[in-house]
Amino acid sequence: MRALRIVILSAIAALLLSPHAACAQTQALEDPIPDKIQPSDLVLAAEEFVRVPQTVDSSEDGQTNAAYARIQFLVPLGDGSGRLALNDLRGPLYLTDERGTDPVVYLDMREQDVGFDDSMFPNETGLVSVAFHPQFGQNGTPGYGKFYTAYSATSGSGVAEYLDDDSESHESVIREWTASDPRARAFSGSSRELFRIGQFAPNHNIGTIAFNPHAAPGSPDYGMLYVCLGDGGAAHDPRDFGQTLTEPQGSIMRIDPLGGDANGRYGIPPDNPFVGVAGAAPEIWAYGLRHPQHFSWDTDGRMFIGDIGQNQIEEVNLGQAGANYGWRLREGTFASGYAVGRGPGPLYPLPTPDTGEFTYPVAQYDHDEGNAIGGGYVYRGQAIPALQGKYVFADFPRGRLFVIETNALTPGRPTEITEIRLLLGGREQGVADAAGFPNTYGRGNRADMRLGTDSAGELYLVTKGDGRVRKLVPAP
Repeated sequence: MRALRIVILSAIAALLLSPHAACAQTQALEDPIPDKIQPSDLVLAAEEFVRVPQTVDSSEDGQTNAAYARIQFLVPLGDGSGRLALNDLRGPLYLTDERGTDPVVYLDMREQDVGFDDSMFPNETGLVSVAFHPQFGQNGTPGYGKFYTAYSATSGSGVAEYLDDDSESHESVIREWTASDPRARAFSGSSRELFRIGQFAPNHNIGTIAFNPHAAPGSPDYGMLYVCLGDGGAAHDPRDFGQTLTEPQGSIMRIDPLGGDANGRYGIPPDNPFVGVAGAAPEIWAYGLRHPQHFSWDTDGRMFIGDIGQNQIEEVNLGQAGANYGWRLREGTFASGYAVGRGPGPLYPLPTPDTGEFTYPVAQYDHDEGNAIGGGYVYRGQAIPALQGKYVFADFPRGRLFVIETNALTPGRPTEITEIRLLLGGREQGVADAAGFPNTYGRGNRADMRLGTDSAGELYLVTKGDGRVRKLVPAP
């Protein structure tokens, strides 16, 4: 009997000492973030800037939305010309400029022999992002005329660096293009494939690709290409890629596009955090992310990452080399059902004590307030002084525009979020009401709104429902 009692007491002690024990004994959270996001005093006007031509999906699927044009991001070329690039998931890459010149097709992926395919899930696949090398307009430099596209390709149209045998849906690809004349209105030149990874499901693919625009020539970060990859798709990360270092799904990668190594495509920056770690993909810069569709940098070098949550929490994270953001064991500053051995479901409080292995968000909101974070920018423009130094981001399905202060941000101590009020068409209204379209995922309209920026740091709203770009300016 005494021996049995010792065994029972030892088992209880082991449970109490387990890092997930307190979490497992706590009830699930019905409302993880009960506080509501309040409207700010700031009212901005969204002035019509440009509109792209209407496009159509290459396939019909009941889970897609009939967008006017699937425009995703607006980015400056960074060559001093004032030109802006605007990508449509359906294939066209447009050029406009800071004067609001009518967009012209610079490159159409549908007309290139590169395996382009957006039919598997038009909401998320296609021409997802574009990035121009910081030397794009500098004749005589290695990056002259070079830009990069991230897109979806038919499985088997190339050989993947990762998950070549787990690509039943499609493959995510990065391609380098070299323009014969970087000043031309339409692309002419050559291209080569840079990177490819298999996708077993049609969602949570490759997202933003970008160069740090504030990295100085000669610095270790200059000319390094950052790439965000989702967890591979489906739901609840069924392959557990978020916590796996062997493949770069669920991560932000960092590669040297001009530093070809043994594979002849790209180089690995020697200061990447997992270089030399046995079994780890050396491309990984940070991991533990679910669907980090967008990231950007402030002028002080801080990276801001918007990570789309599962059913509960949307996150703003600060990018840190080597950081593990916790998915699928964490969602925001909460433990997931997987962390307590219960699989998908509601969230739980963090274990006590926490292991300290995860990096937590600096801002977060739950699905009472929105459904998917669309990323954003720290405002460094001149037109809206009240916005100076604040991080502005969108919940893209609902079309809400949020803002946080960026001073003294601390991971794990989420700061307050407020909502910017918008004037569209001369009156205060929601973007989903003014520019939305029927939502196949639920009732009402869907905005599908994301943010863009120009070379001066001014901000723009990009909406799929009407194919328009609107510039944010002070309200009259």
